[in-house]
This record gives sequence, C-alpha cells and structure tokens, in this order.
Amino acid sequence: MDPADAAASLDEIAGERRHLLNLGYRLLGSLAEAEDAVQETYARWYAMSREQQEEIAAPAAWLTRVASRICLDLLASARVRRERYVGEWIPEPLPGRAEWLTGRPGSGVASAEGVDPADRVTLDESVSMAFLVALEAMTPAQRVALILHDVFEYPFTEVAAVTGRTPAACRELASAARRRMRAARPEGADADADAEHTGSSGIAASTAEQAALVRDFQRAWHAQDLNALVALLDPAAVFTADGGGVVQAALHPIHGAAQIADFIVEVARQVAHSVTLDERLVNGRPGLLVRKDGETSAVYAFDVAGGRITRIWVVRNPEKLRLWEAE
Repeated sequence: MDPADAAASLDEIAGERRHLLNLGYRLLGSLAEAEDAVQETYARWYAMSREQQEEIAAPAAWLTRVASRICLDLLASARVRRERYVGEWIPEPLPGRAEWLTGRPGSGVASAEGVDPADRVTLDESVSMAFLVALEAMTPAQRVALILHDVFEYPFTEVAAVTGRTPAACRELASAARRRMRAARPEGADADADAEHTGSSGIAASTAEQAALVRDFQRAWHAQDLNALVALLDPAAVFTADGGGVVQAALHPIHGAAQIADFIVEVARQVAHSVTLDERLVNGRPGLLVRKDGETSAVYAFDVAGGRITRIWVVRNPEKLRLWEAE
C-alpha cells in the first residue's frame, strides 16, 4: 500500500472513534463501558494483518458492526450485574450538550424502510435521560435494533449482521422497542414531543420551559418550600436516586408529589449550609449540579410534561460523576 494511502486509512479509522463512543454510550448507558467497547473494537482491528484489513471494503462499517456486537454482549452481562446493584441503577449522566450529541448517522437507507417519521429518534433525543432509562426495560436485541436503525439510520440488513437475526426479525425488534418507548412516556409527553419536532423554535421553547421549572425547583429547594415543590411536581411524579451502594441515597423510587417534596425538604434541611445547586445541562437538557463543600456530590436530571416535573433522576454514585469534577 502506498504510504499516503496507509496514512489516509489510519486517519479514517481513527476518525470513527467519536461515532463509536456515541453509539456505545447510547447502547450501554455508560461512557466508561462505551470506552471499553471502543478500545476492544480497535484492538481487534489492529490485531489483523495488513492484508486482512485491506480486504475490508468499508472499514467504518466494519468498526460499527464489531462495536455493536461487543455492546450487545456487554448488555447481556450488564443485566446480570445490575440485578446485584445496590439500589436503583441510572445511566451515567453527561455534562453539556454538543460533544455528546454529535455522531455520524448510517447510510440513510433506514428512512426508506417504511418507518413513520414520528417514530424517528433524533441524536439529541436519544441521549436524554428519559430515553436512556426507557431503554433499560428492553431486551438487548431490542435496544440494539432501535439505536442502530431509528437513531443512527442503519438499514435492517446491517442490524441483522450485528444481532445474527433476519432483517424481518430485526424490524419486529425495533417495532417492539418503539412500543415500549411510547409506553414509558408520561401522560402529556406526546404533546411535548410533537413540539420538539416542529423545528428549532419548538425545541427552544421546550428547553426554556424545562429550564424555568428546574430554576423554580432550585429556588424551592433553597427556600425549603414544601408547597412550592408540590406545585412544581406532577401528582404522579417519580424520584429515583442512584448511590451504587457507595454513598447514601434512596434505595427505592419515591412516588407522588407530596412524598417527593417531603423527602427533598428533609434533605435540604440536613445539608443547608454545605450544599450548592448550580444549573447545568445534563445529557443536553436543563438539570442541576450539586456540590457539597465544593466537591461534586450529585447530578439531577429531569423530565417534564404538561408544564410539570414528571421524573427526577439523581445520580450520586461517584463512579458515575468523574466527568463532572471539572464542571
């Protein structure tokens, strides 16, 4: 191979890293696990001889296929590990927006495969905490089919190569995953989702609404205002915390606006003089970063529907907060 061609090939391979990380994070819900999967993918590529590499017509597609298979295997083992997890397991929250939401879509063939545009999931939407949590209720194969096809727009023939099933079976997997995703939406979320698909102004308005609710939540926390918290929360709201058995956190979800407000006020009273809450983007959506005595203590992610907070996810496990230390 000509040295210039070899350099171009290396650049092409290295240039897929961000795409693979984006894919791996959505499949696994953990950036640390996604990094391991990407590292293993590259290890398999470089373990091949130059002749074997040259026989691969589309290296980028090969890397995606291998990384997806590795993630599929990891998902199966992760389900076993999470059954032994202390308390509730929440996906690793990511700070900011742009870097984690970019990813090179697939071939674009998926758009011609009869999928209703309303079921198409954007890269932005697919990294939200609500979406990632809903994925946890799916089988590994359903999760892979939904992410590869509906998010990254790979055709079902490519999904079949990853899962070892027929394209028709993969189409059914994606359909079942969409049904699970719709069932996971709180009442009133459909209208919000429609607003987010109306263009940039719709997205901005929805983000602004959530930011305002999060800001009001922050004020009510600091004021220890029970009534204000209840007013902000949907009556059927759910609060879920993840301490991983490493730090103190609610072991089971808390249901109902009044119960959640009582819990939050009690926590606020206990840490009133040592904790600060700062507004931050969490997985691209307005959330809160909690610092205790100047050190990252927790990250709050929210879901909003019908003008109220419907879900609160609190990640306290320090192993999932490493990216937030510099925030």
